[in-house]
Amino acid sequence: MNDVDDALDAHALRVVKAIADAGSITGAARSLGYSQPAVSQQVRRLERRAGMPIVERVGRGVRLTEAGRVLARHAATVTTALDAAAGDLAELRGLRAGRVRIVAFPSASSTVVPRVIAAVTARRPGVSISFVEAEPPEAIAAVREDRADIALTYSYPGDRREHLESAASGLSVHPMGADDTVVVVPADHPAASHDPIDLSQLAGERWIAGCPQCRGHLLEACERAGFTPDIAFETDNFIAVENLVAQGVGMAILPRMAVASLPMLSGIAAPRLPVAEARTLHLVTAGGAEFVPAVGASLEIMAAELAAHRRLSGERTAPR
Repeated sequence: MNDVDDALDAHALRVVKAIADAGSITGAARSLGYSQPAVSQQVRRLERRAGMPIVERVGRGVRLTEAGRVLARHAATVTTALDAAAGDLAELRGLRAGRVRIVAFPSASSTVVPRVIAAVTARRPGVSISFVEAEPPEAIAAVREDRADIALTYSYPGDRREHLESAASGLSVHPMGADDTVVVVPADHPAASHDPIDLSQLAGERWIAGCPQCRGHLLEACERAGFTPDIAFETDNFIAVENLVAQGVGMAILPRMAVASLPMLSGIAAPRLPVAEARTLHLVTAGGAEFVPAVGASLEIMAAELAAHRRLSGERTAPR
């Protein structure tokens, strides 16, 4: 082993990663449960062994040097592998412990995620589970930065595949089937009884747009149907969308999961778009995270709950 090999150990990598996340020695010490002098001492020891600076002073704070950033990039992968090994040993000792941090998009928050949390808690009572809501770009970033273990994300047919591959480069992406998209229209609209609905019938209507990714799908779906939508309203609030449609002032494209997250208001209908417009769901993790027992069990439960959702909503094949 050379001097750099000798300098690196799991503890040192965790310290560098904590400094990268917190942006300061003090914040890193707080997150790790150490004293500030202990973290500073660990950094100095690592710098002596590596023969190069790991942090540099900037005003009253510190930032990682290029060498520090290199270590931070590798830290998540290494610590995930170590957590997997520790989890396997815990299993061998008969322990049922660990933690799972889930991040998922809003319509999953009130459909799939509560059932997942309840199932993990029931089957693995020693596992600590947490949840944060975020759209796919932020969710993938949370896994990459080791702020989450599992991200439930989605992509629409028009999303460029290379964008997902670039965002999730180095991570594991597990496709989880389709979630239909529907058009929320007034119940008395002539198109309300058509399933699947022909979007070109709605070319003259006003539309409600949601998050940037959903807005992009609305624009692309309407373009494929031969028209540009007149977007009059913008909101991510599904209840607001349904109320706007019930009042007859606009229409919207929503995922089936969003419609399933609350009781359907009277006066509206939600016919499905053709299967080619369905979005694809994904579970994103760090490489090897499935071998961490608590994470692996949670992945299995999430896959089962997503399959149950598809069965309840009328499963169809997702576009590839």
